[in-house]
Amino acid sequence: MTVLHGHSGTLDVLANKKAAQTPIWLMRQAGRYLPEYREIRAKAGSFLDLCFNPVLAAEVTLQPVRRFGFDAAILFSDILVVPHALGQKLTFEAGEGPRLSPAIISATNLDKLATDLDLNALAPVLETIARVRAELPRRVALLGFCGAPWTVATYMVAGFGTPDQAPARLFAYRDPEEFGRLIDVLTRVSIDYLAAQFQAGVDAVQLFDTWAGVLGPEEFDRWCTKPAAKIVAGLRQRIPGARIIGFPRGAGTSLVSYVEDVPFDAIGLDWMINRKFARDEIQSRRPVQGNLDPMALLAGGAALDREVDAVLASFSERPFIFNLGHGILPETPIGNVERMVARVRKSGL
Repeated sequence: MTVLHGHSGTLDVLANKKAAQTPIWLMRQAGRYLPEYREIRAKAGSFLDLCFNPVLAAEVTLQPVRRFGFDAAILFSDILVVPHALGQKLTFEAGEGPRLSPAIISATNLDKLATDLDLNALAPVLETIARVRAELPRRVALLGFCGAPWTVATYMVAGFGTPDQAPARLFAYRDPEEFGRLIDVLTRVSIDYLAAQFQAGVDAVQLFDTWAGVLGPEEFDRWCTKPAAKIVAGLRQRIPGARIIGFPRGAGTSLVSYVEDVPFDAIGLDWMINRKFARDEIQSRRPVQGNLDPMALLAGGAALDREVDAVLASFSERPFIFNLGHGILPETPIGNVERMVARVRKSGL
């Protein structure tokens, strides 16, 4: 069975139990909105250097827990370290985001990709987990993650993020067999990577499918649902009882079949989903986390209070983790985060 390192409300929810108090943490909770993060980031050099420096990455993982008292620490890393470990060079350009080269745009380039994960290349990430584990209060869960195969593939094919991920969608339509080869590789190495994270000390992991929402229903099933099911099954063969959260952003009504076909322990909800639908059709089947709009957190004030209350009213009767519907925006004022946390804590829910 998975070794749990202390009592945690987050882990109660992942065991389908209602926590005594609603757990709260945020996606991308370590980042540029924190001055202590910006200080460490300036010391590190590049963003990738920070991800691969276990001392500094552990420090930024712990910073939001220390400041806000969150109920979970989220491993500080990036979903694109996986293609980096498969042989695509990863860089981060200031103001432009990640760049992967060479971009995989054909079967010829795909043949140049490694088919096995070089865990030695990811050893610094695993060391970060061990360092955080040693310092983390027992009540706080440690969560690892990786990108889902479809989302990682979209960056690998284009070489960077695009508004609608058209390059990967075209590849998948024009040559589904070859695109399927890429998805199969990513599915297999994701199991390897997540299993290594558990062995290094995480309590649970998340599978982020950030670009799931650009696919139609049939493509969503083929490229998102089926690979996720393989990852969950394969990971639990390696790590029996592994706690796994799925987050297919933008899935909409396809979320029902996703939940029915993939035995995740919880589902992350984006801010775009109808909350009544999510409560009746998703939370009736699995614990959920979410789904405050990051823009409401940025806005603050009465609008933030209303949205916090609406999220709590929608989901707090069943096992639930309060979270954002996607990552925190870098320009978010710290005072707004403090206000949100205080309101959730004072709700008594």
